[in-house]
Amino acid sequence: MFKALIVDKDDTGKTHAAVQEITLDRLPAADVTVAVDYSTVNYKDGLCIGPGGGLVRNYPHIPGIDFAGTVEASDDPRYAPGDKVVLTGWRVGEAHWGGYAQKARVKADWLVPLPDGLSTRQAMAVGTAGFTAMLAVMALEDHGIKAGPVLVTGAAGGVGSVATAILAQLGYQVAAVTGRPETADYLTSLGATQIVAREDLAETVKRPLEGETWGGCVDAVGGAMLARVLGQMEYGASVAAVGLAGGAALPATVIPFLLRGVNLLGIDSVMQPYDNRLRAWARIAKDLPMDKLDAMIQPATLSDLPQLGADILAGKVKGRVVVDVNA
Repeated sequence: MFKALIVDKDDTGKTHAAVQEITLDRLPAADVTVAVDYSTVNYKDGLCIGPGGGLVRNYPHIPGIDFAGTVEASDDPRYAPGDKVVLTGWRVGEAHWGGYAQKARVKADWLVPLPDGLSTRQAMAVGTAGFTAMLAVMALEDHGIKAGPVLVTGAAGGVGSVATAILAQLGYQVAAVTGRPETADYLTSLGATQIVAREDLAETVKRPLEGETWGGCVDAVGGAMLARVLGQMEYGASVAAVGLAGGAALPATVIPFLLRGVNLLGIDSVMQPYDNRLRAWARIAKDLPMDKLDAMIQPATLSDLPQLGADILAGKVKGRVVVDVNA
């Protein structure tokens, strides 16, 4: 028997989440069985845990789109018992049972070896949010970061926190956007050199172009804020779009693309090819300052997850939640 957070749906169509004990034979058929050490909490997890069930289609269900742990059994030659592994993406925790359990069984293709220098706890302090942040930084670098500060929107969230810390570690000036003034000291501690109030960028303007202000941008907000930011980018600068907390619509014009050569880079972490996953995790181990990572961590257990799921949907989670599934 092992513990898992089970989301189920009752006869009225309402979903509810509770920690239960289940047997190993209930896990889905797949190549590799992992003893999970840690998971984390992402926006998608909040959707899956919440009353509407979010992205879940079949019940009962174990959410958790990330996990890190130790291989217990493997039918694939790439992994052997005792290997440390990380999983992010591949719709695990949505369409497939995920990491909110002490055991998980998944396809070998979905796993990545834990990079040298990272513990399983640190890997889940990174999680999908930090992995996405690294992909965004890599995309900006590939297209050339310009002279001005790099803007990070939604900076106190999971993606924003890690992006801020990585960019600062790499020597860039970071302007952190937040709607929570109480997070200013936290963002400064991660390396932000400028705090931008969310309301300063929250409204669209009639002018398609404003002053060239930002040398790059990691945008976790989308919507009107992304539209506004596009008109403030330096010539040839890029925006890496990683989220839509402010909405999926983009009330923008094509003028920034045509007159300033601005690039809008879409960042997907779910179906990312294996080689690029290895590249991103190697960069995380090298370029993310571990002391800053530790400062982001909010510890949690399986029983905390229903409340944390609601909190992240309400924008109340700061930094990175690390869920000890064995506590």
